[in-house]
Amino acid sequence: MRTASRRFRQRGEEGVGIAELMSKLKLTHGGFYKHFDSKEELLAEAIGKAFEEVDQHFAEIVSTAKPGTELKTLIENYLSAEHCANPGDGCPMAALASEISRLPARVRAQIDQAIKRRLKRVSGLMPGATEKERTKKTMALLAGLVGTISIARALGDMEARKIMLEASKDFYIKTFCA
Repeated sequence: MRTASRRFRQRGEEGVGIAELMSKLKLTHGGFYKHFDSKEELLAEAIGKAFEEVDQHFAEIVSTAKPGTELKTLIENYLSAEHCANPGDGCPMAALASEISRLPARVRAQIDQAIKRRLKRVSGLMPGATEKERTKKTMALLAGLVGTISIARALGDMEARKIMLEASKDFYIKTFCA
């Protein structure tokens, strides 16, 4: 599942073939159908696994942050050059942003639930007087983080990529952590 999860994040849904994936795992193409009814089922489970992995990674980062700097630390790590350069190990929302609306309904429903869980966790770190205010701020932050990584990955100029990541990091930290 980890290999499939990485492949979907690296190449998108259309860039992953079952035969190639099974070959990479040194398994037979027919063996796939002992575990999954369809590529859609594999995709749903792989994306679920991707969200679990990334959520666990960011939970570890937040848990080791100095008290009071958890949100800042999360932003810094999300907008890191390492995260940007490694879509296969990173956030599935950023890796698949342009494809999500075209994915099968079952997969989109799973992504929707994962996004809601992430919103709830991150809003707990967000300053604000009410839960509604913190949730709205978190929605804006997550959209900005995902958008920044998506656009930065599209840039061929590594210096421009670095500037975009740093400028966005500074903006979001000043906006949401002040």
